[in-house]
Amino acid sequence: MAGFAVLVLVMVGVVVLLLQASAAASKAATAADLAALAAADAARGLAPGDPCAVAGTVAEQHGARITECGIGTTGPGTAIIRVSVDLRGLLPDATGAARAGPPS
Repeated sequence: MAGFAVLVLVMVGVVVLLLQASAAASKAATAADLAALAAADAARGLAPGDPCAVAGTVAEQHGARITECGIGTTGPGTAIIRVSVDLRGLLPDATGAARAGPPS
């Protein structure tokens, strides 16, 4: 009976870790998307500010930090953003990436 209880506890722990990783990945993807859109708007002059600084502010508002910011690398007015969301515990940081720019 004790072995079964340990097995159940381990299974619950694994499920909790998977749920935490899934939530963090979703958070990172959302932060990257929104930061890329904001940076592209700033790069095209539709919003004030430095595109990478604007992206950093948006990412921070969504609990992420910018790890890479490329403006104009895939065309004029485009932004490529990579972000990271810190996960406490056993799991590595969750990452997200997005590209935004004018319609092609």
